[in-house]
Amino acid sequence: MTSIFRTAMGEAFERLHPQLRRRFSVGLDSGEACTGHGVMDRIWHGPAFVKPFLALGGSRNILVPGTGRDVPFTIENIPYADSHGRETVTFVRTFALPGGPRRFDATMVLAPEGDRVLDYLGTHQHLASDLHLSAEPDGSLLIRSGEHRFREGPVDVRVPGLIGGDAEVRESYDDATGRFRIRVRVTNRRFGPLFGYEGSFTAHYSDVRSHGVRAGLRPVREEIRA
Repeated sequence: MTSIFRTAMGEAFERLHPQLRRRFSVGLDSGEACTGHGVMDRIWHGPAFVKPFLALGGSRNILVPGTGRDVPFTIENIPYADSHGRETVTFVRTFALPGGPRRFDATMVLAPEGDRVLDYLGTHQHLASDLHLSAEPDGSLLIRSGEHRFREGPVDVRVPGLIGGDAEVRESYDDATGRFRIRVRVTNRRFGPLFGYEGSFTAHYSDVRSHGVRAGLRPVREEIRA
């Protein structure tokens, strides 16, 4: 067994910076979890009309309905086997915003075809997005979202591009500072930039077999539909 990210990227995984290779090797096979602590230089959102959508998403830990500069944050990447037996890695980000902490939750599994990662968003995994990962010439990781789907009970529909958001994530490692750098940008094809953040963090690794998954980190509901 290998990490879901290494499997999805294939040979391109070896072109990542060594620190990124270790960070995205977290999984049941490595037995390692990764926790990052850092500061977001900026958290932003687009025009005023996006605020209600961010607030709605924020009620289920999807997106972040707030803005700020120099915001402390934590990211927890913990591997576990979900209730359907799939290897899963948490991407739970907690932002210490002035009005109180806000979480942006995601859990990731390998798509059935093995060529991409499936990203379930929020506490109830209502939204699922295909993620396509690639290595940039400088060794950084570029993640672009593909198709989005909404699931609730019997409802299983594709989110039209007109109302959905296209996410682009760039993660790199700065050898001079010993920090990871992250930049996230979500845009709509018609309305432009919706939401994003950028900052840096340090990471430490722990033995997931000893520590497990802390209470409250896993989603309330786990979706089986890919």
